[in-house]
This record gives sequence, structure tokens and C-alpha cells, in this order.
Amino acid sequence: MPVSLNQIKIPIEKELEIFEKKFREAMKSRVPLLDRITYYIIQRKGKQMRPMFVLLSARLHGDITDKSYAAASLVELLHTATLVHDDVVDDSYMRRGFFSINALWKNKIAVLVGDYLLSRGLLLSLENDYFDLLKIFSAAVKEMSEGELLQIEKARRLDIKEEIYFEIIRQKTASLIASACASGSASVISEAAGIEQMRLFGEKIGMAFQIKDDLFDYGEADIGKPRGIDIKERKMTLPLIYALNKASSSEKRWVINVFKNHNKDQKKVKEVIQYVKQSGGMEYSISKMNYYRDEAFGILHSIPQNPARDSLEQLVRFTIEREN
Repeated sequence: MPVSLNQIKIPIEKELEIFEKKFREAMKSRVPLLDRITYYIIQRKGKQMRPMFVLLSARLHGDITDKSYAAASLVELLHTATLVHDDVVDDSYMRRGFFSINALWKNKIAVLVGDYLLSRGLLLSLENDYFDLLKIFSAAVKEMSEGELLQIEKARRLDIKEEIYFEIIRQKTASLIASACASGSASVISEAAGIEQMRLFGEKIGMAFQIKDDLFDYGEADIGKPRGIDIKERKMTLPLIYALNKASSSEKRWVINVFKNHNKDQKKVKEVIQYVKQSGGMEYSISKMNYYRDEAFGILHSIPQNPARDSLEQLVRFTIEREN
């Protein structure tokens, strides 16, 4: 039975409460409309896994500091900004079972709110002279933007090879979790090698996390998004890439035709999902996900054991055993 998030939080329970207060402070504005929207964002917060990665990475190396809280707020501000912008780009009106910002306040306001959250993160670094954190997170924003654009470019031509897919998810998803772990350790230690070690640890988890997300599209669980949504949005995921690599030329033509011209047809999308499953795409993707998990464990186990290390290990397991 997978461990619960509440159990994982034990070494940083009090610190997470302090973080939440500091995060609310960081979101505050003198503009009443903005204050209403940021209040709405805080009320529908997710699992806060990224701030947990920051604080556990800090605790792994010593005592949590004001800089650790700033790093946790930074990663959450950045993550929230990207979600708000993503919903605009994807014309999505629901997020975690709630209306998205653009659904309630329209696109223009949603884009401006995302910009505000990004600027708050930048100022949080500059006001405290945390230039190393600014460098870590600025690199992550660059990577995430490049990853999204690379995915859009390749989806148009449907020519994503496996190595391109891994590059996309490294930039798009793994870079933010990598920056969470790097910034957490950078808030406590100054050795470049130790910070880079934690950045790599986070990158491996991010890769596994995204592959798990891809697998949801082919699973049975109710995860808040309809099955086949990635196909409908013409996103090339690892199970599909594997299936296409194994396909005959006629099968490939059929899948690409559905992908390009019938991606809103529920019956045809279900047929593609079934084809991917029969091709072994799920098993292959699970093996790749476990490979990145084991790489992350290899890095983590090179650090002396303590309660934070145990919780980080459990958090890695949680990311790939979660049902939503």
C-alpha cells in the first residue's frame, strides 16, 4: 500500500505550515481584483509536492532557513504561473476539478495574473539578494518554454523520436522539479557538486513523473481528465511513440490519420488506445519510468540516511504510484 502524503510530510510538517503563510504573503497585492484571484488560487491548491521537494532537500542537508522558504515560495509561484498560462494556451476551463482562472476571469486577466506571479517570484529573489536561486529558476523557466515550443513544433509534423520526447519532458516537466531540489539544497549548502547532485536527482524524478502522467491517458482510473485527452490534444506520449516505432507502415498511416483528422472522435481514439496497449507501449513506458526512479534512488542513497532522505524516497515512490 502506497505511503500517504501526510506521512511523507512528517519531517517538515511545521515548516510546511510556515511556508503556507509566507506563500500567502508573497501572493498579496494592493489591487483588489488580483487579491480575489490569488485568494481563489490559494483555496484550490494542489498537493504542493514541489515545495515539499524544496523543503525536504533543504532538511536533507541541514536546518531549514528563510532562504529555504523563499525557494519553496519561488517554485510554487513559478509552477502556478505556468498552470495559469497553460490553461489559456490549451483553452482549458477546468483545473483539478475547479474552474480555471481563464474560465472565471477570461484570457486577458489570466495571462496578466500569470505574469504577476512570475514577477513576484523574481522580486522575492532580488529583494533578499538570493541571486543563486534566481539563476536556478530563470534557467528552469527558459527550459520549460523551450520544451513546450519543441513539443508544439514536433506535434505539427508528428515526427517525434524517442530521444526528442525525452528532451521535451526533461525541459518541460523535469526542469522544474530539478530546480526545486537544487534550490532546496542551495538554501543550506554552498558546494556546487552537492547542489548539482540534487538537481540531477530532481530531474530523474521529473522524467518518471511525466511518464506516469502519460500512462494515465491509457489507464482506467478517474484522474480528473478524460482518457485519450493527450491524443485529442495531439500530444505524442511515450506509449504512442513506442507503438508507432513497432507499427507496420499501414498501421502507422492509420494511427497518424486518427491523430491528425479524427482526434475528437471518441470511438477512433479508443481504438488507438487499445492498439497502443496491445503493442506493449504501456509495459515499455513503465520500464522506462522505473529506470528513472532507480536512477533517482541511486543518487539519493549516496547521501547519508536521515528522516528527510526517507521521506524523499517515499515522495519519489508516491509520484509514480499515485492514482491522480
